Amino acid sequence: MIFEIDNIELYFADKQILNGVYLKAETGKVTGILGPNGCGKSSLLNIFFGRLQPRHKLIRIDKKPYLKPLFKYGMVNYLPQQNFIPPKMKLETCFQLFKVDLREFLKIFPEFKAAKNNKMRELSGGQQRVVEIYICLNSRAKLILLDEPFSHLSPLYVEKIKHLLQKLKKKKAIIITDHMYRHILDSSDEIYLLKNGSTQLIKEEKALEDYQYLRVGTF
Repeated sequence: MIFEIDNIELYFADKQILNGVYLKAETGKVTGILGPNGCGKSSLLNIFFGRLQPRHKLIRIDKKPYLKPLFKYGMVNYLPQQNFIPPKMKLETCFQLFKVDLREFLKIFPEFKAAKNNKMRELSGGQQRVVEIYICLNSRAKLILLDEPFSHLSPLYVEKIKHLLQKLKKKKAIIITDHMYRHILDSSDEIYLLKNGSTQLIKEEKALEDYQYLRVGTF
């Protein structure tokens, strides 16, 4: 499946945040979004999900326009920067509620076995993030939006999440954004730079220096 969002115009009060933005994601690929803090990356994901309504937008799936928010079609899942699983919910209950196999999770993250009956608030911040990322990636949604997935994760968890992205992209389109640009570069098949309200497809890493997102000499 090919997911496209096009001609996005977003204003907050009289300030224009996004202008003519285009982004494409497709099954079999991880699409990364890079950009400076406050440039509108999270807003773009929220528009794609359907939580935020801009002044203008066009969303297409396999070239067919979709007018309703994508979450209403049940084909998209979104990982926000803040936790979405209630802190009092037990780990085992989370997997039952979201219909994700806990046994498969424990094969990859065996250190959670002793925490099956723990509440989410009893896990570390990094562990909570791992659980939420895993549940999002393993949902039935065909489009997965991950906002800052690598924040607060230990290096070991980062590598395991990167492996999951490569495994699960075979059946899903995945969009990720993170201020830790190295992880985005490592994980993504295509990169868009969001700057000054619009997107630019990055065909080679050196272009990130040319667009002054990274310092000259980074690569």
